[in-house]
Amino acid sequence: MRDFVAIDFETANSDPSSICSVGIVVVRDGRVQQRVHRLVRPVPNYYSFHNTRVHGMTRKDTDFQVGFPMVWRELQPLFVGLPFVAHNAPFEQRCLRAVHDVYNMPYPEYTFHCTCQTSRKVFGKELPNHRLPTVALACGYELATHHHALADAEACAAIALKIL
Repeated sequence: MRDFVAIDFETANSDPSSICSVGIVVVRDGRVQQRVHRLVRPVPNYYSFHNTRVHGMTRKDTDFQVGFPMVWRELQPLFVGLPFVAHNAPFEQRCLRAVHDVYNMPYPEYTFHCTCQTSRKVFGKELPNHRLPTVALACGYELATHHHALADAEACAAIALKIL
């Protein structure tokens, strides 16, 4: 696969619609063309202790950000006609569908490919686990800031270019 968009969401709480950060990496002809990171005011707008512990964000980071529809309108032209690639794609799909539902936005049937599932097929038991940092390192990419949406999308793109 040489043309795709690697995508990663971070959420504020356990509700999949609570996207508070999105990172995308646009890859065309096997080369990274664009990297974009946006903070998003989540719905519902509260942060759980667990999620904050994972990614470090709180309401003070996103209270004055725009909502998902405005961010998504800005990003859409970058990925028209391209499939999405995500590590643990079912999570990203669930978040994307949930936030579309919350805002009553039409949900196109986006195509997703999962680097985690592919890693299990490609590497099998060669790796101790198939978490994003582990798989990225096996593909020659060191993920320094795991759970930052753009850093995770960059790692996912590097993995996809190696094994998809």
